Amino acid sequence: MDWPIGLVILFVLLFAGIPISFALIIVGVLGVTAIIGFDPAMAMLSQVFFDTARSYTLSVVPLFLLMGNFIVQSGVADEIYDAAYAWLRHRKGGLAMATIAACGGFSSVCGSSLATAATMGRIALPAMRRHGYSDSLATGSIAAGGTLGIIIPPSVILVIYGILTQQDIGKLFLAGLIPGLLGVIGYMIAVRLSLWMRPEQLVSEPRLPLRDRIAALRGVFPALVLFAFVLGGIYLGVFTATEAAGMGAAGAIVLTALRRKLTLRATLTTLFDTGKTTAAMFFILMGALYFMNYVNLSGLSTDMRGFILGLHLPPLGVIVLIGVMLLILGALLESLSMVMLVVPVLFPIVTQLGFDAIWFGIFIVVAAELSYITPPMGMNVFVLRVVARDVPVGQIFAGVTPFVVMDLVRLTLLVLAPWLALVIPNSM
Repeated sequence: MDWPIGLVILFVLLFAGIPISFALIIVGVLGVTAIIGFDPAMAMLSQVFFDTARSYTLSVVPLFLLMGNFIVQSGVADEIYDAAYAWLRHRKGGLAMATIAACGGFSSVCGSSLATAATMGRIALPAMRRHGYSDSLATGSIAAGGTLGIIIPPSVILVIYGILTQQDIGKLFLAGLIPGLLGVIGYMIAVRLSLWMRPEQLVSEPRLPLRDRIAALRGVFPALVLFAFVLGGIYLGVFTATEAAGMGAAGAIVLTALRRKLTLRATLTTLFDTGKTTAAMFFILMGALYFMNYVNLSGLSTDMRGFILGLHLPPLGVIVLIGVMLLILGALLESLSMVMLVVPVLFPIVTQLGFDAIWFGIFIVVAAELSYITPPMGMNVFVLRVVARDVPVGQIFAGVTPFVVMDLVRLTLLVLAPWLALVIPNSM
C-alpha cells in the first residue's frame, strides 16, 4: 500500500473518532502487510508490543504520572493558587495572572495539560467570577495556562518524544525550563493585552505585606522542594530521568501522607487513574512505533525529505515551513496525535539539516501547545466547557486569542534563538 493511501485512511479513521492508537495500528498493519506480507507484519507487531511493554526507559511514564496524581490528591493545587494570588493581587488583572502562575507551578509537579486545566478551572474560575472578571478572560487564562503542562517538566509528551527519537529525557526536561518560563511571562502579558482590547471594571486588591506574601509560600514549599530535587538530581547527574521519576513518585506519596490525604479510597482511585492513563499512553506509543515501521518501509520519510530538500529552501525556511504545517495540523488534531504523526516523518529531515534534536523536541511541543487552545479541537477549551457549562465554546475561544498570539511569539523566539532551549542542557 502506497503511503498516500495510508495517510488518507489514517485521517479518515481519526476523523471518524477511532482512537489514535488503534488508527495507527490498523494503518500500520495494512501497510506493512501490503509491502512484506501478513505473517511478517504480525511478527513485527508482536515484537513491537513485547519490546515496548518490557522497556526500562518507559517506566518513567507511569512513575511521573503517579507523581502528578499524588500531588493532585495532596491538595497542593489550592495552595499554589493562593500563593500566586498573594504575590499578584495588587496588579490589574492580578487574579488572571495568578491563575497563569499557579498553572505553571502546578504543571511542574503534574506534567499534564488537561489535568492542569481541569484542576485550575475548579479553583480559579469561581474566584475570578466573584471579582468581576468576564467569562472570556477567566476561561481563556485557565485554558491557556493549562497548556504549560506539556512543556514544563515533567512533561509526558517530552518523554514520548525522547523515546521515539532515542534522545536523553533528562536533557529534554531541562530544555523545557526556559521556554516554559517564557510561556508564563508571555501569558501574563496576554492578560494585559486582553484588558487593553476589552477594558473591564476590575478592582485591584491592596498589596500584601512582604511577611504575608512569604508566609503564603509555606504551603507550596514542599512541592517546590520536590520539583527542585527531581530536576536538580537530573542536572547534576545524581540520577537518570527514570530514577528521578521514581524519587519524585516516592516524594509525592510522602508529601500526601504528611498532609494527611493518603486515605485508602483516594489512593486506590489515584492508582487506578494512573494505571488507566499509562495503559492508554502505552497503546498510543506502540501504535506510533509500529506506524514508524510502515513509514520507513513505504518510503514516506525518503519522499518527504526529497520534496522538502527539493524546494531548495535555506534551513531556517524549512523550519518555518514545518512550523506552518504543525500549526495547520494542530487545528485538526490534538497534541499527542500530532506529535505521534509528525515526529517519525520530520525528525530525519531536521537532523539531516543539522538542527539539534533536543531543540526540535521543544519546538514540536511548543507548537503542540497551540493545539490545546485553537479551534476546532482545542482540548483545554472543551475541558473548561465541562467546568463552566454556562459559557459558550465560542466565548472561550475568543478569550484565548491573545494567548495564541503570545505562543506564536514564543515559537518565533525559539526559531531565532535556539539557545533558549539548549543553554541549560548543554551546561550539564
